Amino acid sequence: MSEPSIFTRILQGEIPATIVAETERVFAIQDIAPQAKVHLLVIPKTPYRDVPELAAADPALLAEMVQVASELAAEHADGDFRLLFNTGSGAGQTVFHVHAHVLAGGDLGEKSLVGA
Repeated sequence: MSEPSIFTRILQGEIPATIVAETERVFAIQDIAPQAKVHLLVIPKTPYRDVPELAAADPALLAEMVQVASELAAEHADGDFRLLFNTGSGAGQTVFHVHAHVLAGGDLGEKSLVGA
């Protein structure tokens, strides 16, 4: 059995983090290395490896993640946001527990996110 991801450990209270939103199936935290004025992570409580695996197994959960991201962008910024999923180490994924990066607040322009 593999070790729990950092996100599972945060959810279990082993690692401190500020949870900014939570439903029965997902939670959201502030990114520890923000790439925009608002940079939040929306994470399913069930640990799927990446977004294709999540979409195939539970499309309703993926839709819930997008809905929570939209609500967070409205609450923490002007409602405009970029939603990013890194899939695979070559694309910058370093935590293999699917999560969505919500970037908002100000003009994001051509800013890209590398890693996580």
